Amino acid sequence: MTSLMLKEARSAAEHVALQLSQDRDRYAELGQRLRAAPPSTILTVARGSSDHAANYCAYLIMARLGRIVASLPLSLVTLNKAPLIARDALAIAISQSGQSPDVIEPIRYFRDSGATTVALVNDVASPLASSAEWTLPLHAGAELSVAATKSFIASLVAAARLAAHWQDDATFLAAIDALPQALTAATQLDWTPAIDVLAPSSRIMVVGRGISLPLALESALKFKETSAIQAEAFSGAEIKHGPMALIDEGYPLLIFATRGPTQAGLLKLAEEMRGRGAKVLLAAPDDVAARDLTLPIAATPDLDPIVAIQAFYVMAAQLAVARGMDPDQPRHLSKVTKTE
Repeated sequence: MTSLMLKEARSAAEHVALQLSQDRDRYAELGQRLRAAPPSTILTVARGSSDHAANYCAYLIMARLGRIVASLPLSLVTLNKAPLIARDALAIAISQSGQSPDVIEPIRYFRDSGATTVALVNDVASPLASSAEWTLPLHAGAELSVAATKSFIASLVAAARLAAHWQDDATFLAAIDALPQALTAATQLDWTPAIDVLAPSSRIMVVGRGISLPLALESALKFKETSAIQAEAFSGAEIKHGPMALIDEGYPLLIFATRGPTQAGLLKLAEEMRGRGAKVLLAAPDDVAARDLTLPIAATPDLDPIVAIQAFYVMAAQLAVARGMDPDQPRHLSKVTKTE
């Protein structure tokens, strides 16, 4: 029987197509406002998979717009009650459910304090959606599997749309509009070599760098929650600062070498780790001869993580089943997590 996780992951393209057909004027209006009155501070507000999407959003804003973005430690607002200066700030919350108090409370605080508040949220009837000044629906539909897939992909797309409209970049917007076709193609890639390696494994290191680091973070989380594999995510630049001590004969590494300026270093890292005896799964585009897994590509490298995680999700759902687990019902977890 096909899992809900696999069905939902494979449906991402249709939900992204729906999202792209909606709210264009709202995104354009927000982009114009941000250009007219640039924020003094930019913060992301998120947990779990949504925080990985926020990491991608922050990278795009910093790389394309030159604005520094920080991830808000949520307890500063919810527990410490720190007197944060929020006037003229931009706070971007990302959530599937919009239900977690420690995401809602900071958005309310920032809005009451004079910040521009944006919620990229799937449930438009949620408390988070009503708390933000600007609510941008993900249009991912109901997600029944505990493991987020299509809602995460929809979050990445919404983040890219936000950056593109802020930048007022017609070329980037056109590239985003081509994502449904690229996502559909990504579901067809064969990543069974990863299942062969990981089905008997109890640990893995997942590596990215730059715009592919959110991929590593999200993949490591999915390995933990759906396959009970102890997974650690690192930037390729951090491996030699301590994590290399974990590498021994047969240690599995999944390396996301997406296009862009970080790719050469990640390819070199893969070669070096193979020389140290690691079992490397190098995920790279099809022009990289040494790849073990083929990474799909989008119309521009800044969108490659969106189609790459699509290919990963299909494999991750199949891996859980191969390990005798139910990816829809990870142990000890529920769909909506409410933390203070």
